[in-house]
Amino acid sequence: MGSTTAAGTAIAISAGKPSTQDKAGYVALTFTEVGNVEQLGTIGATTEKVEFQPLKGPKQKHKGPTDYGSLAPSIAHDPADAGQTLLRTAADPDNNELYAYRVTYPSGDKRYFQGRVFGYPENVGAAASMLMVNPTIEIDTKIVKDDVVA
Repeated sequence: MGSTTAAGTAIAISAGKPSTQDKAGYVALTFTEVGNVEQLGTIGATTEKVEFQPLKGPKQKHKGPTDYGSLAPSIAHDPADAGQTLLRTAADPDNNELYAYRVTYPSGDKRYFQGRVFGYPENVGAAASMLMVNPTIEIDTKIVKDDVVA
């Protein structure tokens, strides 16, 4: 398969937790799609580089802590959208629960993970713009990939 656009990509949220951190665990959950998503952001982990330069010998490089990343979706606010309602619930400052997420690409490939929502700010732009929300979803688990085999 060649390159593709992001058009048709969807994100969904579940208050349930997978019984196992694999495809089967996530597929068993019920997800609610979040509507009016304009963009999601980068999905994937980065690992910090730890370096040590001994006085004698080559520089040593090791893998340090891994950050599974975060999403900062841009969403046109819709108070009646069930997915947005669940995101707002997850963003409540008193709610520290992990929620499960599913991102579906236009190809049908899926990415599953768990994370917490840190904020749900409303973005009021100019008169000719939409009222937007910009939650931050901090990813706390490895990304489970479910790629469609061509």
